[in-house]
Order: sequence, then structure tokens, then C-alpha cells
Amino acid sequence: MTSTLFDVADIKVDESWPEDIKAEIFTNQRNGRVGHELVSDTDDVRGWRIARAPGERVGFHCHMLNYFRVAINPGRSVSHYAPGETKVADYEPGTTRHFEFKENEFMLHDLTNIGDTELMFTTVEFKNSPNPPLPV
Repeated sequence: MTSTLFDVADIKVDESWPEDIKAEIFTNQRNGRVGHELVSDTDDVRGWRIARAPGERVGFHCHMLNYFRVAINPGRSVSHYAPGETKVADYEPGTTRHFEFKENEFMLHDLTNIGDTELMFTTVEFKNSPNPPLPV
């Protein structure tokens, strides 16, 4: 689900997506806020907290730094991705996933809590990645 950096031609939407979602993917394509609360920002890493109640959403944001995320509690989400895909994911406490990006690659997506528990993650981005950090 990675694309060439900011090539708008790679951003596709599914026509079944709501109109506000289809518009937001383009307006937020350079949004570097990959969580809702930045809890640490050093020369080397950025640490983020994500906590969303059932039905709450994190808007479109762009991952381009290598990172990992850890689920803090069980939950379920749906995300829309720049290639026009929609995916549902389930999480258990401690579920960890690592992501790596080559130069000029990125992942642009949103995240909505569709479960019945608070969805919580810790995300750590590495600034020494092949791509420069986006402003936050």
C-alpha cells in the first residue's frame, strides 16, 4: 500500500467512500501527524499516542518514516488507503507491526474505531529513515 512520494496520480478513491472522505485524502496528503497526540519529539524519534473511542476517527495522515506501532488494548478499525483500498483490522494487546519505507515511498490512510472498546496505540517513528520527516 505504499506509493511514490506525493504523486497525486497514485491517490485513488473508491467511489463508494463518503464524499468527505474522498475530499480529505487529497487535502491531507502531506499531513505528518500520524497520531492524535505527539508525546515525544527528539532528533532521532517521534512518539505518538492514539486513543479513539468507538466511532472516533484519526483523519488522513501520511507515513513516510520507518516506524512501529503497538496496540495497547483489543480493538477493531477500518482504514481507507491512497490506492483506493479499504481494510478492516483486529488488534490484541501487544500486537506490534513494523513498517519500512524506501526513498520516496509513503502510506496515506485514515483510521476509524469500529469496535466497542477504546482503540489505543503507541507509534514510534524513526527520523533517520530514507525520507525526511513531514512537519507536524
